[in-house]
Amino acid sequence: MSDALPRTMNAIEISSPGGPEVLKPVEIPLPRPAPGQVLIRVAGAGVNRPDVMQRLGLYPPPEGAPATPGLEVAGAIVAAGPGAQRFAVGDAVCALVPGGGYAAYCVADESNCLPVPSVLSPLEAAGIPETFFTVWSNVFDRAGLKAGEVFLVHGGSSGIGTTAIMLAGAFGARVFTTAGSADKCAFCEKLGAERAINYNSEDFVEIVRQASDGHGADVILDMVGGDYIERNYKVAAREGRIVSIAFLNGATADVDFRPLMLKRLTHTGSTLRIRSIAFKAAIAARLEARVWPLIEAGSIAPVIDATFPLEQAAKAHARLEAGQHKGKIILTT
Repeated sequence: MSDALPRTMNAIEISSPGGPEVLKPVEIPLPRPAPGQVLIRVAGAGVNRPDVMQRLGLYPPPEGAPATPGLEVAGAIVAAGPGAQRFAVGDAVCALVPGGGYAAYCVADESNCLPVPSVLSPLEAAGIPETFFTVWSNVFDRAGLKAGEVFLVHGGSSGIGTTAIMLAGAFGARVFTTAGSADKCAFCEKLGAERAINYNSEDFVEIVRQASDGHGADVILDMVGGDYIERNYKVAAREGRIVSIAFLNGATADVDFRPLMLKRLTHTGSTLRIRSIAFKAAIAARLEARVWPLIEAGSIAPVIDATFPLEQAAKAHARLEAGQHKGKIILTT
């Protein structure tokens, strides 16, 4: 690596499992890129629910991943390990990483990096990888959403939700979503949802059924779990596909499974962080081929709710957990 690079860097550590206050600024050694990796000078790092789970001690990093939280970054490449040849020093990239994003520098596998679209700033691009990789993998690869199908995503104003609304709409689906206030529902409809349903005052099962003339939802992306599991079965269309990616309302439920058989439903789920570098690289390639042209054309852009300096990571987590955000929260370095 260049002698001009520092030997240490600012980062955020989880001092012990707990609330946002356990996120502490520290100085740690600068990481070195291994074969196939690049070192990125971080301009922005996305804040995501898995970071909160890690902070609480409920989602440890995979073996070999940095203990520093942070699953997505964007910035400029400053060094490359042996065999990393696609990008050059100075190139602006965004990257999906298994950890280490809450820092001034971060290593990433080159195959899990994508060029920052020319129409976006690095801070905006920092809000892409975790949500776009997750939505593409689960909604399009796993659930096989097609043009003309009815798509329902819960939590439409979240980072995942906003991304799912935009991508599903861009590829021709009829998009429905749930959100917790009239303001958030209006926000989701401006992003392209045909109908946003206030889960505090409306029944998403009945509304989606009525709006689809009794057909129901062909694909459901669920981050809620709990009692939503049975309600998802009720609103799903015949041959519907339900993908669970989180359980904000609990991972257990008392469920009537008869609709699963009678409607021939598929209920699946996944996590992304523990998947192989090659698996994530394949998603990156599909995003670059199918989604990057839409971003470059201005049809889709990550929705940024707020930015915080790296040392204020605790405030960023507090905002995320308060549930008032719309889109992504970004840490800046």
